[in-house]
Amino acid sequence: MADEMMRREIEEAVQAGERALRSLQAAQEKLRSARNWGIWDMMGGGLLTNVIKHSRIHDASSYLKEAKQDLQLFQRELRDVTDFADLRIEIGEFLSFADFFFDGLVADYLVQTKISDAGEQVDNAIRRVEVLLADLRACQ
Repeated sequence: MADEMMRREIEEAVQAGERALRSLQAAQEKLRSARNWGIWDMMGGGLLTNVIKHSRIHDASSYLKEAKQDLQLFQRELRDVTDFADLRIEIGEFLSFADFFFDGLVADYLVQTKISDAGEQVDNAIRRVEVLLADLRACQ
């Protein structure tokens, strides 16, 4: 019975991790697109380029908010798995970064810098979630 409960907890953690991974990957895709459009915008791309860039930033922001919630759920689910009680995904820095990322975007250069920084944060979070998921799956 205890083994069955642990399997269930592991499965719940895997599902939460997969959900977090999907939202992080979606944010990563939109950030890459925003960065590319931002480069065109800085090279004089015009109004349409600027509109598309900001649309991608808005989309990335939505996915980052979703990723924040998904990562918090994943962290809670990891606490339920005895073998992973001491392992946590360090999301505090990522979450605070995601909260402030889209505040006060002013100059195109600053936008590009923030997009790049967010992309690195998302890449790091994706790698960490993938490692934890692989460890969880090995316990199944």
